[in-house]
Formats: sequence, C-alpha cells, structure tokens
Amino acid sequence: MPQATSLPTWAALDEHYKTVGKTFVLKEAFASDPQRFAKFTKTFRNSPTGTDILFDFSKNLITEDTIDLLVKLAEEAGLEKKRDAMFAGEKINFTENRAVYHAALRNVSGWDMKVDGQDVMNAKGGVNDVLQHMKEFTEQVRSGEWKGFTGKKLTTIINIGIGGSDLGPVMVTEALKHYGAKDQTLHFVSNIDGTHLAEALAGSDPQTTLFLIASKTFTTAETTTNANSAKKWFLEKTGGKGEIAKHFVALSTNEAEVTQFGIDSKNMFGFESWVGGRYSVWSAIGLSVALYIGFDNFHKFLSGAHEMDKHFRETPLKDNIPVLGGLLSVWYSDFYAAQTHLVAPFDQYLHRFPAYLQQLSMESNGKTITSDGSPAKYTTGPILFGEPCTNAQHSFFQLVHQGTKLIPTDFILAAKSHNPIADNMHQKMLASNYFAQAEALMIGKTADQVKSEGTPDELVPHKVFLGNRPTTSILVGGHIGPTELGALIVYYEHLTFTEGAIWDINSFDQWGVELGKVLAKKILKELDEPGECQGHDSSTGSLIGAFKKYATVIGIDSDRDESFSKICVGASLDLEPVAGLVEYDNVNPPMPKRLLCAVEMASHSGAFGTCVYGSDDCGRTGPTSAGQEFSGILEKSYLRRHRSILLSMIEILSFCDGETFID
Repeated sequence: MPQATSLPTWAALDEHYKTVGKTFVLKEAFASDPQRFAKFTKTFRNSPTGTDILFDFSKNLITEDTIDLLVKLAEEAGLEKKRDAMFAGEKINFTENRAVYHAALRNVSGWDMKVDGQDVMNAKGGVNDVLQHMKEFTEQVRSGEWKGFTGKKLTTIINIGIGGSDLGPVMVTEALKHYGAKDQTLHFVSNIDGTHLAEALAGSDPQTTLFLIASKTFTTAETTTNANSAKKWFLEKTGGKGEIAKHFVALSTNEAEVTQFGIDSKNMFGFESWVGGRYSVWSAIGLSVALYIGFDNFHKFLSGAHEMDKHFRETPLKDNIPVLGGLLSVWYSDFYAAQTHLVAPFDQYLHRFPAYLQQLSMESNGKTITSDGSPAKYTTGPILFGEPCTNAQHSFFQLVHQGTKLIPTDFILAAKSHNPIADNMHQKMLASNYFAQAEALMIGKTADQVKSEGTPDELVPHKVFLGNRPTTSILVGGHIGPTELGALIVYYEHLTFTEGAIWDINSFDQWGVELGKVLAKKILKELDEPGECQGHDSSTGSLIGAFKKYATVIGIDSDRDESFSKICVGASLDLEPVAGLVEYDNVNPPMPKRLLCAVEMASHSGAFGTCVYGSDDCGRTGPTSAGQEFSGILEKSYLRRHRSILLSMIEILSFCDGETFID
C-alpha cells in the first residue's frame, strides 16, 4: 500500500483542515444546527444484555464533510480489505508472518475461523477445548473441589506475568470487582522489583495459595525469575512437603519448560502464536479473570466482545463506531498535530483501563516504518494516558482546559452504579461532572463573561477558557458489567486497528521492546563483575559503577577476595556495630550478632572466610552456609521487625548458591 500522504483524499483533507478545521468553532456549530447531536451520535446495541452504549462524537471538530472525507480516506487505504483479511485468518502481521486472530477467542456465535486451512475453534487443543478446560478448572477451584496439598480450599490467587499477561487481567478483574468472589484474594505480580513479589507473598498462606504463571514462551525473564522465587518460597514455607502440581498452573505453550519447572502438563492452558500479548486477556491468560468472576461471567465478557467484533466486521464504514473513533484519531494526529489522547473514565472500577489502553495503543501503533519498509511521512501513535474522574479533574485537567496543547479526550460513564449509596447521590454527582467537563471543554469562558463576574482586570486573562477542545462522550445505558466491558475493550481494539490501517503500519509486532531486554541481559552479568564496566558510553558506565558502589551492604571497599576475617574477627559480644557494616544496629531491638554474621557472609556471595564473634562462633564458611544461617534466622519472630531492612538487602544481594533469597 502507498503511504497515507500519497492517497488522493489526504490532500483533500489537508485543504479541508485549512479552510474549515482551523477556524471551526464547536459552540457555533451547535448553535446553527439543532440536529448536530443526532447526526454525530451512534448507538451500539449489545444484544447479550440489551444494554445500549451511546457514542457521542458531536463535540469533535468535524462537519459532515469531514466524516465523508475521512471515510473516503479509509476506503483508499484499504481498511475494509485489511479488516476482512484479519477475520479470514490471513497473516497480516507481516513482520512475523503470523495471523492476527484474537477475535477467534471470543467467537461465541460459531463463525468458521481457520488459519492455514485449519479450524482453530474445534480442533484438538483449539479455542473451544481450552475454554472447556478453563471452565472445568475454574469451577473446581471456586467450589473447593480442587484442594491444596493439605486439603484446604485455594482462596489466594497470585498471577505472575508481565505486559499483556498482566495488564489485561489486572484491568478486567478491577473493572469487574463487583462480580468477584468474596472469599478470594487476588494478587498480580509483574515487576522484577522484588518488592512486588514480596508484598504479594507477605500475607499469603502456602496451603491456600494458587500460582498462575503466565508466559507464552515460559522464558520471559521477569516472569520466570518471579516464578522461581515464588516456587522457592512455597517449598521453604511447606518444608518441602508442598505439591507444586496442586498449587502451580501454567498459562503457556512451552510444555518442555513448564514440566521442567515442575508443573504437570495437565495443568497447562495453551494459546496460539496468533494471539498477541496485548490481545490475550480473551485467552487462557484470562484464567485469573474466570477464577475471580466465575466462568459464566467470563463467557458474558467474551460475548460482549464478540458483539463489537460483529459490528466492526459487518457495519458500513460511515456508521462503524470503532472506525469513526480511529478516523478521528488520525484527523487530530495528522492534521491538528495533536500528540496525545486522553481517556478519562468516570468510574472507579475502570481505574486501570487507561493503563491497559496505553499498551494496546502505544505498543500497536508506536511505529515509524510502513509496510514497504520506508519511514512514515506523518505522525503515528498518539500518547495515550488517563486517570479516573473526578480525581483527574484535580490533577492534570488544568492543562486540558487552559494549556497550549490540544488533547482529544474520551469520557466514559455508566448510567447506573453498582454502588448507589446515599440515595444514588454519589452517582448523580459523578454524572454531573461527566456532563460538565465535556461542556466546559467545548464552550469555554470568554473575557466578557469573566468581567461580568466582577473579576479585576489584571485577573481576567487568567480566568479565560478558550474552549473548542474536542471530546467523545461514551455513555453505557446501564451498569458496566462483563458484556459491556468486553464491548468497550474491543471498541478500542478496532479503533487502534483502524489507525494502523490508515497509517500503513504493522499494528501487531513490538520490536521496540527487544533492544532494552538484550542490553539488560548483558548488563546483569556485569553487575556481579568486579571493577569498571567496559563497552558502554560514559554515562551508562558511570551509572553502573555508582550503582555497584551504592548497592553494597558493606560500607568499605570490599573486593571479593578480601577475607571475611578482616571485617568480622575480633568483634565483641556487646551490641556495638561491626566494623564497616552499615549501622543496622540503630534499630530497636538491635540485630543480634549471629544475624550480623549471616548478613556479613551473605553480602559477600563470592567470598569465603570464617566469621567469629568472641566465643560465639558462627562456624559458617562460604555463601551456601551463610544462606542457611540466614534462612534459619528468618524464622525468628523478632526478625520480622527488621523486615524492610532485610528485604532491601536481600533483593540486591546474591547468596544461597548464587540464587536470590526472598522471604
């Protein structure tokens, strides 16, 4: 396909912007056309529940001619052909030679869906088999039929994954918390920062905890590191008696790695290569969602998504809601030079929705290269951000209203609250702000209006609102439940698809995340090597050196070949600090000497020596015995009072045969 700027209608849109768009005034358009709302509002009817979702595009900087031109641009860009190719299972992810078939995961109406001539729905191990496996497992866990190794019901779920294996499930379980099991505690661990895992494990009972390890390849560094640390915690807490098979399941396609980890292959839930990470919440990656809200609600979630798929697939472009949303994004990005897209849900349950959409949008369309390998001659991929309202109004809305940047904004509201407290007053106040913000951004406030309020002349310019800020208002005609949430997510999926189709980029790869991973793997090895790092620019090399200096627990220059005895031998039995050790004695109660001994030894995971405190001989040499000493001491109750100090050390240091120990 040619670049978008080469399409005939691009030039027409550019001229339309110069003659109409630049001088277009929203409030004048409403004043001159009483039917403007009706002309630019579309209603999506969600047949599984009968709930309407209204999309009001009327407060955008558009005329009917604008829409006609944008639709014509979409036709010239081959949007319909690209859409049909996706639903036909063609390999539209051309840089990885893969189909893009996440729509098959929510194909509840029985569409014939094939990749390379193979039925992906009904084949052995296909979509329907995985869904049935998920259903059976979900019902067993929720009912208590599936028990832990001591016979107790599993009531704590810890999902370990990153990227699409985390953002989707986190967002959906938060959005549908009203439907969640009341006896379940749900944790999501994604960050390699040990704090994330430590906090999830802190209040968990290994007898009642189920771990979901979510990684397509089962080789993702962050996920496998966290998973191994979780397994170690589980085995230590159970004295080696815990059964991995009853407490760990894998959401993966790599059976060899899964079984090597210790997970029974029967407890592996797979998905295909045509499922991209940011589209995977509909797949086995959504097992945490199904466990939390129940499989019936998970099926409703898929059903709502499928309804929006049908709308996108079957509706003419001019009335196609996701297409219109995507075309408006192109209009603002490439003709108004807008760099951002704000999504502000007026719903606390949707507080993670903007973060989810960030990955969906920015990982998909943050590209500079078009299908023929040449750089794009136009702006792609807006910066998507957002927070729930009304919180956001007291945060960054100052810039939205009076800043120098044009920020197209989506507002989302449900007509009905799941929690209509105080005679529904809270929901009414929320709704009043939803309506007021869109109106205020449109109409603004003139200098004459400000003066009429008796404002001093010197303050008048500061209180003027220019207005004419575009918004799209999305109103759910009921509660936001599983079906409604499914439809909303897929609206943004296909909006993103539309953007990418116009820009002629591949919205389904993510090469941009790879380079940092490769460099991080190299640098990780260097962090354990003595001396200065080589082969980096002066900034990176110096930062690594500074980190290595600051991260050590020992406060002196402690080369690995330095004997422990230089630091430890001769320390008295009183509670004065050991020479060279950071002042961990300045806590109440002070750390006992045997603990300090273990910490000293642990901090030198590559050194050997004997630590003697007067007549109280630790009798430990080397990192392995130091780790054993440390592990034993961790069980003592007084040590829990030093937990934050210890975690900060343990996360950095390496001991116990070179593996990080996290309690």
